[in-house]
Amino acid sequence: MSIPLVDLIAQYESIRNDIHGAMENVLSNGRFVLGEESYLFEKEFARYCGVDHCIGVGSGTDALHLSLRALEIGPGDEVITAANTFIATAFAISYTGANPVFTDIKGIDYNIDVDMIERSITERTKAIIPVHLYGQPADMDDIMFLAKRYNLRVIEDACQAHGALYKGRRVGSIGDLGCFSFYPGKNLGAYGDGGAIVTNDTGLAEKIRMLRQYGERVKYVHPILGYNSRLDTLQAAILMTKLRYLDRWNQERRRVAEIYRELLTDTEVVVPVEKPDVYHVYHLFVIQHRRRDDLLAALREKHIFCGIHYPIPLNQQKPYSSAKTVPKNVPVASEISKNILSLPMFPEISESQIELVVKAIRNFRAK
Repeated sequence: MSIPLVDLIAQYESIRNDIHGAMENVLSNGRFVLGEESYLFEKEFARYCGVDHCIGVGSGTDALHLSLRALEIGPGDEVITAANTFIATAFAISYTGANPVFTDIKGIDYNIDVDMIERSITERTKAIIPVHLYGQPADMDDIMFLAKRYNLRVIEDACQAHGALYKGRRVGSIGDLGCFSFYPGKNLGAYGDGGAIVTNDTGLAEKIRMLRQYGERVKYVHPILGYNSRLDTLQAAILMTKLRYLDRWNQERRRVAEIYRELLTDTEVVVPVEKPDVYHVYHLFVIQHRRRDDLLAALREKHIFCGIHYPIPLNQQKPYSSAKTVPKNVPVASEISKNILSLPMFPEISESQIELVVKAIRNFRAK
């Protein structure tokens, strides 16, 4: 039996009729860009996140980039984020001409270390981008306290945390802006690229709507420099269909995580820790093992396919080799990057498949 890291076909088969009906509606009315379904999805996703506004855009990267543009962050400014996120977080900062500052993380939950954020703040700092990595919310109370104290803006990178809760609040609704990716493998995934920005700030929402649509409010009138970054109507229809299932799928992910935890007891594996007062949605189930690469190869031989999220801290990537890090060389993120391994995780994975994964891990230990 081959066990994939993510099985998108299994999910599709479970909602095939709903998906085909939603797509047929779009195909039959011919509104493929900013059609009715686009606005309906924005309304529903805003309601789901507990915010006033949602703006669909072309990708999660675009969501971060346009959020920074809306906040007028640009050349010479600094934006603080974690060193262990996907590179799109840093690229979005660089697209504006600003400089990313990479801080270290806490080993217990892989999220940004708030103490390191405060040590990173300078007169050039304009914003913080906390990443709710792997589906677990960052320490938003402490981050918002720092932001208020130093007059900084907060953009939540919630691209891996659709539906996660921090002290009863949906991620994305706590900072000035929240950014989501709908890349197919995400907890709420499209059948192609897509993203969204959520906010309670009406002024920012209106500006982002202009930025995504060539800088226009009225057709052919362009008072600001804009971009072409719109969530396609077909993708919006697919996402609106899937949104009805998101909470149930997240519950299944949490169930899978508990099974893994129980079965991996008394092994060399370090399992993820869920913090109090959060609702972790397990976009990824990330373990640590001191012989990670050997374990990864052994699992692959058994046709069990895992991932590494992420093998190289951002400060070690060539575009950011001279970037500022706090503390120097982000030692926790650097060390953890050598040991982390993402096990197969998707709502449809069976208990027997989980048991095969764990058996292979235990056999590797025995050898």
